[in-house]
Amino acid sequence: MDAAHGGSTDFGHHHSLESERMTPDPRQHSPSAERNRVPILAQLQRVLPPTGIALEIASGTGQHAAHFAAGLPGWLWQPTDAEPLALASIDAWCDGLANVLPAVHLDVLAAPSVSLPAPVDAVFCANMLHIAPWSTCLALMQLAAHGLSPEGRLVLYGPYLEEEVPTAPGNLAFDADLRERNPAWGLRRRADVLAQAHAVGLRLRERVAMPANNLLLVLERTVPSSDA
Repeated sequence: MDAAHGGSTDFGHHHSLESERMTPDPRQHSPSAERNRVPILAQLQRVLPPTGIALEIASGTGQHAAHFAAGLPGWLWQPTDAEPLALASIDAWCDGLANVLPAVHLDVLAAPSVSLPAPVDAVFCANMLHIAPWSTCLALMQLAAHGLSPEGRLVLYGPYLEEEVPTAPGNLAFDADLRERNPAWGLRRRADVLAQAHAVGLRLRERVAMPANNLLLVLERTVPSSDA
């Protein structure tokens, strides 16, 4: 239109640059993800093989996906989230990473609306179970049990309640705050989570204490007995 009215191409170029500068950055930012991404990656590099396909559940801002994929170049990373608005943030954080697939919408309580890589060698989920209804725990376990390769790993990260370990005051306060915000939320008992895993053929392989009173739980398939 500018050219038809004799407008200069310089003006059009200037306007385009201004529009680019005014475009809001779609990347959301989580201070906790910024802090914990380094220690989590160190554990993933230790417990996972050099290559594989990973499905991340509840990728959130995308900071984890970007950091983990960069630190695990032999892995193909599939980020997902139940919140459609999070997908643009995830893709923006992962822009330029050849081993990250476009983020897709996935609610573990509903049938997937898109095809997902299958089987996968790892399912990773951080900080979801305490801000979601308890039913998401079994749904997550079922998804992992159906989608993991025979030697695959389910890796969970977050705060948990443990009967044999005194709960840190900060976690008690966090749990109370969550339940006040939503009665269906709250820190989960590690034993209850593992019981849900066992019900679908998964078992705890390793418990790793992490900074800020968090845990990394590594689960694997239950090995059938020889006389089964």
